[in-house]
Amino acid sequence: MVALTGASGAIYGLRLLRFLLQRGTRVEAVVSNSGLRVLKEEAGYKGEALGEFLRRLYGTEISAGTLVQHRWADIGAPIASGSVPTGGMIVCPCSMGTLSGIVTGRASNLIERAADVTLKEGRPLVLVPRETPFNRIHVENMRRALEAGIRLVPAMPAFYFGPRRIEDLVDFVVGRAVAFLGFEHRLFRPWAE
Repeated sequence: MVALTGASGAIYGLRLLRFLLQRGTRVEAVVSNSGLRVLKEEAGYKGEALGEFLRRLYGTEISAGTLVQHRWADIGAPIASGSVPTGGMIVCPCSMGTLSGIVTGRASNLIERAADVTLKEGRPLVLVPRETPFNRIHVENMRRALEAGIRLVPAMPAFYFGPRRIEDLVDFVVGRAVAFLGFEHRLFRPWAE
């Protein structure tokens, strides 16, 4: 499962979707209302279905996978139930509001509910917070997330592998996130390779 929320950094979520679809993965996706706005402002989203938007951006290179888009408000969607098997969930980018909703167990929308189910079922949950700078409440919520077993991959790319383009920095963050769900990748050169 992949969720995109209203934090700036739509490029991270789009790259994540592209990576998964290129690998032939079935992706259950949810975009929050604020996430749709960020996609519009940062990536040229025009309100079409997410799959159509991705095809407009990436063409046939994503045709190996399957994208199933769920409505943010639909807490009755299949991914809201633990009886539906998934390989885990990545929220990328993850707003501080979404992080707060997840760590408090609010479950007031499909993203929070699916994250709650992911934790309940003992599946990997990865959040990619993009906020900067952090305030005390953000840090406290991230501490609570770690204590709950959530993996945090803040959108803080490394530079040891010699990035030359923005895409290289984005690939680093996405590569770190997908590794927690068991995906092998060559999105960046590992240290000392």
